[in-house]
Amino acid sequence: MQQRENIRNIAIIAHVDHGKTTLVDAMLWQSGLFRANESVPERIMDSIDLEREKGITIMAKNTAIAYKGVHINIVDTPGHADFGSEVERTLTLVDGVLLLVDAAEGPLPQTRFVLKKALEAGLPPIVVINKIDRSDARPVEVLDEVYDLFIDLDAAEDQLDFPVLYTNARVGTATRDLKEPGQSLEPLFETILTTVPAPRFDPAMGLQFRAAMLDWDDYVGRVIIGRIVSGRVRQADRVAVVRRDGAVEYAKVTVLYGYEGLKRIEIAEAGAGDLVAIAGIEAIEIGETVADAETPVALPLIRIDEPTVSMLFSANVSPFAGKEGRFVTSPQLRERLMKEKRVNVGIRVEETDSPDAFRVSGRGELQLAILIEMMRREGFEVEVGKPTIITREEGGRTLEPMEHLVIDIPEEHIGAVTQKIGPRRGAMAKMVNHGTGRVRLEYRIPARGLIGYRTEFLTDTRGTGLLNHLFDGWDEWQGEIAHRQNGALVADRGGRATAYAIDNLQARGVMFVAPGLEVYEGMIVGENARDSDLDVNITKEKKLTNMRASTADEATKLTPPRVMNLEQCLEWVREDELLEVTPKSLRLRKRALAGRRRF
Repeated sequence: MQQRENIRNIAIIAHVDHGKTTLVDAMLWQSGLFRANESVPERIMDSIDLEREKGITIMAKNTAIAYKGVHINIVDTPGHADFGSEVERTLTLVDGVLLLVDAAEGPLPQTRFVLKKALEAGLPPIVVINKIDRSDARPVEVLDEVYDLFIDLDAAEDQLDFPVLYTNARVGTATRDLKEPGQSLEPLFETILTTVPAPRFDPAMGLQFRAAMLDWDDYVGRVIIGRIVSGRVRQADRVAVVRRDGAVEYAKVTVLYGYEGLKRIEIAEAGAGDLVAIAGIEAIEIGETVADAETPVALPLIRIDEPTVSMLFSANVSPFAGKEGRFVTSPQLRERLMKEKRVNVGIRVEETDSPDAFRVSGRGELQLAILIEMMRREGFEVEVGKPTIITREEGGRTLEPMEHLVIDIPEEHIGAVTQKIGPRRGAMAKMVNHGTGRVRLEYRIPARGLIGYRTEFLTDTRGTGLLNHLFDGWDEWQGEIAHRQNGALVADRGGRATAYAIDNLQARGVMFVAPGLEVYEGMIVGENARDSDLDVNITKEKKLTNMRASTADEATKLTPPRVMNLEQCLEWVREDELLEVTPKSLRLRKRALAGRRRF
């Protein structure tokens, strides 16, 4: 086996919001990639608008820096378990991982999830404890927790002998010793060169390239991103595509791209160990191999975690359909979902009995919510049903997905949280009090017990709690779990909501609409204080007479309506209800709009 000493491939793994993308920013700046006066946005790797808004990485992306003549490819991975399919593919591209942990929060479930995948792949880790400038930082205890985590995940002895660095990613400093303040990220670059092995390859083997990510370019069409495991590839080469079932098809490389900083640059040829993007191969799926045309040999396929949550997507057929979006018909919806399926292996799309409805399955509510949000921004109008859990049958028993739930809350909220998790069939596995006024609770809970809980949790903990969960295998059906306790207030006719009607209805529950908003029959306009649904006339106007009374002109005092975001709407909706999503609005409605059909 030969090595290419001038290349290093490394993935950065961390929990959501531990500073991964900020650290990549600092590494790019200190590698001399940008001019001193160049205008560069913060969190430059979060290229999707949604990533910037939510502060999370959704799609795995790669960049490259040069340090002392070595080309370092850095892959930024998502930290959320819902995007696990991105992580598993990413780890096939690299030879080492950089584990980033918050100096105050310590390792959290998603850190565990990605690290487990990396250790299983036998990748050597570098541990970076970030945010050491935080007032509540406890780097020494966090390092102990990291060791416990490695032991818990059955790390090999050589994996336990990892280098540790302490960083402040925001100012771009790293140090090996807490007593000595860091000056730059040079210790980190040096550690990467000494810890991460150079790519190894067999010179006798022909071309082997595994498709790990897909992209689209309007000029050259489909672009496949991956790593050359062995051999060389040049522009205009004839190559073989080895399918999952072993079938072989032939194609031609029209354009070959390499990475330099954040830019994709056209190159003439690339060899083993390089991360490249290839255009010209239209018919290829993620995990399949591009091989030598004369002697095609396939690489092992990538195994991806099964989806656990499914949702019905259908074309918008409400009375307001087509008023706000550009894409309304079911063929347009079908084409968009099939395109997502081709690019995103974590999502499955199945046809249903109805030509207008499609069952979309993913790893979690968040993944499906991100897909819906991206579609509405593209101009789609769509109706979605309640998220449902995917079960499986085994030996006559019904199994459902379980989650490992980790909750970090102030001590005074323990009662409120445990009281809510009990009816959701959560079993406490562990309780740790750090002595800092915050407590960490760990539960094993059915995945469906978490649907609709996040909003309640944030209310119960007044926004101070942290809630994280991770897929934890399958178990027997845990019994019924009550969903929403309250019924809905449903508009019994179309029209414009009035302040007079809302004023009279406020005693019945919480309103979702403001005066002046257009409503239609069957649209949900509020949450009933009782458990049953109630049809209401929200368009009722005050009758004017020519008689005056002392109370006639009293001002109406209205409570502001409850405005819910996409995730909250998905948590709120019941089986007999739908969420209508358009580029401008989110409307809750009953499946059957006419009152006589519902009752």
